[in-house]
Amino acid sequence: MGLSRRTMLKASAATIIQGGVGAPFVARAQKAEFSYKYANNLPESHPLNIRAKEMAAAIRTETDGRVDLQIFPSNQLGSDTDALSQIRSGGVEFFTLSGLILAALVPAASINGIGFAFPDYATVWKAMDGELGTYIRGEITKSNLVVMEKIWDNGFRQTTSSIRPINGPGDFKGFKIRVPVSPLWTSMFKAFDASPASINFNEVYSALQTKIVEGQENPLALIAAAKLYEVQKYCSLTNHMWDGFWFLANRRAWEALPVDIRAIVARNINAAAVKEREDIEKLNTTVRADLTAKGLIFNQPELGPFRDKLQSAGFYSEWKGKYGEQAWSLLEKSVGKLV
Repeated sequence: MGLSRRTMLKASAATIIQGGVGAPFVARAQKAEFSYKYANNLPESHPLNIRAKEMAAAIRTETDGRVDLQIFPSNQLGSDTDALSQIRSGGVEFFTLSGLILAALVPAASINGIGFAFPDYATVWKAMDGELGTYIRGEITKSNLVVMEKIWDNGFRQTTSSIRPINGPGDFKGFKIRVPVSPLWTSMFKAFDASPASINFNEVYSALQTKIVEGQENPLALIAAAKLYEVQKYCSLTNHMWDGFWFLANRRAWEALPVDIRAIVARNINAAAVKEREDIEKLNTTVRADLTAKGLIFNQPELGPFRDKLQSAGFYSEWKGKYGEQAWSLLEKSVGKLV
């Protein structure tokens, strides 16, 4: 009786260890037919990752646990350029990437980042949910990647500095500014006579802290989430670019999903993108006050002189030539004449 009781206790203990705390993870791992990695470069607290968690839970529920989407924020699986290589090879199955960086592979993908092109969100969504977005997705598809219909919002980009506010294009002269690894950014800031340095986002904080660069440019939500206010003093509301994230999938991994499962995954990803857009727009109304309270000093420059400087420097003409007539005409159809 004692032996059988001991045996029973051991069995109970094993059951608790295997089926207690670990049970949900074991069950999920056994049940998931498709366990896919989703990489992004944003902090966990950013609205994109908050909505992505909800999206992953909804996909798991609606597919009866067949699809398990594991989220890896903050460049955990490598820099943007690393992750772009991984999604092409199948090292990761999903990845959100700025079109301006994707342009290394798909040149047309950066057109939404043309300096001072978009005056407001209404114009952005008219273009990116309309003909311009359709054109860009077609170009991405040609590169053998799958792209979801709705682009996620990164926001209008603002300029921060540790040395001076940017009140006009002349304040950029000689300014050492971090830019993402993208020719369009480099080209624009060189047109302003700045000194742009291409640095991946996961290295931005330390580059500012160690004064490798004097400033950077990003949307307010990301400036807050990445705590860049700790290493910057001024924030100039330049609204110089609108930037978004295309939700990309490895083609082989995507086509491995049954058609009905693909429909569920795509629907939830696109729905999450729309919610994230709303989150960013709402956040922009409160984050400025939060950043001011943390010591960041704001100024609102007039934007006309910046656009005039780009035009006189030949920036718009140069990029019209690079994108070609079709893409440029679709951009101007939404935002008006630039050249």
